[in-house]
Amino acid sequence: MTRMMAIEAAVHVLEKEGVSVCFGVPGAAINPFYAALQRNGRIGHVLARHVEGASHMAEGYTRATAGNIGVCVGTSGPAGTDMITGLYSASADSIPILCITGQAPRARLHKEDFQAVDISSIAKPVAKWAVTVLEPGQVPYAFQQAFHFMRSGRPGPVLIDLPIDVQMAEIEFDPDTYQPLPVYKPAATRSQVEKALAMLNEAKRPLLVAGGGIINADASPALVEFAETIGVPVIPTLMGWGTIPDDHPLMAGMVGLQTAHRYGNAAMLASDFVLGIGNRWANRHTGSVDVYTKGRKFVHVDIEPTQIGRVFAPDLGIVSDAGAALALFVEVAKEWKAAGKLKDRSEWVATCQARKRSMLRKSDFDNVPIKPQRVYQEMNTAFGQDVCYVSTIGLSQIAGAQFLHVYKPRHWINCGQAGPLGWTLPAALGVCVADPKRKIVALSGDYDFQFLIEELAVGAQFKLPYIHVLVNNSYLGLIRQAQRAFQMDFQVQLSFENINAPEIGVYGVDHVAVAEGLGCKAIRVTDPDRIQEAFTQAQKWMGEFQVPVVVEIILERVTNIAMGTEINTITEFEETLDLPTEETATVLV
Repeated sequence: MTRMMAIEAAVHVLEKEGVSVCFGVPGAAINPFYAALQRNGRIGHVLARHVEGASHMAEGYTRATAGNIGVCVGTSGPAGTDMITGLYSASADSIPILCITGQAPRARLHKEDFQAVDISSIAKPVAKWAVTVLEPGQVPYAFQQAFHFMRSGRPGPVLIDLPIDVQMAEIEFDPDTYQPLPVYKPAATRSQVEKALAMLNEAKRPLLVAGGGIINADASPALVEFAETIGVPVIPTLMGWGTIPDDHPLMAGMVGLQTAHRYGNAAMLASDFVLGIGNRWANRHTGSVDVYTKGRKFVHVDIEPTQIGRVFAPDLGIVSDAGAALALFVEVAKEWKAAGKLKDRSEWVATCQARKRSMLRKSDFDNVPIKPQRVYQEMNTAFGQDVCYVSTIGLSQIAGAQFLHVYKPRHWINCGQAGPLGWTLPAALGVCVADPKRKIVALSGDYDFQFLIEELAVGAQFKLPYIHVLVNNSYLGLIRQAQRAFQMDFQVQLSFENINAPEIGVYGVDHVAVAEGLGCKAIRVTDPDRIQEAFTQAQKWMGEFQVPVVVEIILERVTNIAMGTEINTITEFEETLDLPTEETATVLV
């Protein structure tokens, strides 16, 4: 056997488990890990400016490519507490990331030592597993268990906390014989799939709801094949957007109270059966259960047993990995199709296609200041079908989901449930690290952008070019819109007259100056007819300087974006386009 420090064994495990890069911030209690990382020399490291930023970089890295597990690293005390938001975001969306923290020596844990906090207890509610390792000999096997947990069943994040004396103690460990533990994922049975397909076959107007579990399972091609085999329209959730291309004839639109299409909600309300795969019936998707479920039957397929029946009890529940279930659904569906057992759904599909062509929202506004809808129209034109969008929360994300188009899985990178402000920028950097050749466009409102704006320096330092579209109305726009129900507009205005930038009027922060001060390039747009020019310039600068490029677009201060309290009562604040289907080809959305 080979003797080595416990932390060196941990780094060997990281390498054996496929880790090639970490995101983090060094500090006293985690320095032994950094020393082992340096000695190893085969695992890269991206130095964040904030440990929360590092955790979101790890999320973006995981979400970008199937099989990735992002790793973020920090010292003891506040570094761990900074990671909690990243753990929560990852846990909420079933995203595996590994958070590694340093800790005070074991003998000092109960003595209120400097920066000593019981981080594993703090992290447990938002992690799949959180542990402070107290025995050096357990260190490599704690890491082995962490990867087993993150990959098995419903994916999720893990935190490993390491006292400094545990890291530095010598142990016996043989990296040459190390093997990752087998991954466990439940799989549907043939009888379950046949029962679900029989229920679908009895329906007149069935739909498939495609959730983020399909993307986690890397099963989007199987979802499309299944939908095409049975001829049934697909409703992707916000986390499942991209499982089927937006221009596919069976893509029926998204459903929900905010991030939804008019035609998607109409399709759901007209349906009589829903087969949900890898989704969790999120409340922004469903609205009230009574409205969402009325008049239709449900089958729910999910990898996590306790998700079945959590929001409402389906008519049939199947505990299965989405990929395993879809493989069997495709197999059975093809057999039934060959035998002539599947119903012809062409009339139902044609109805959904007609809605998709006609139930639109206006986007070709010429207003100055710019209306946000025009921005997304221009983004569709400029960036094409290969673009990967990264976004978090706010009116920018909601309007983006209503107007943008996504054509590939993992090309809408979004924290669906937690929605922490500041997430977009570091997550986009994580996506850049995972896939340097991908065309990445991040989308933020001004407040989201300001939360972790310092991470732009990371993009400059490590040459991580992407475009950051910053739609600036100098407001907490979503909260302002929500405050309308309380007849107030209170503490949500970000506007002020910047004495150093009188040219921007009351829009306050000079984002162009800040971005340039952090080593990036930036351009400001005030005329809608100059947006394409700005995007072209941004792409040139990315190639020339290899840094993030911010395109700030000055919006009108107040725009209310379509949303409602139920999927059948969405308030449309702007003009809608209910067009004859033969005319819709001329409308840009």
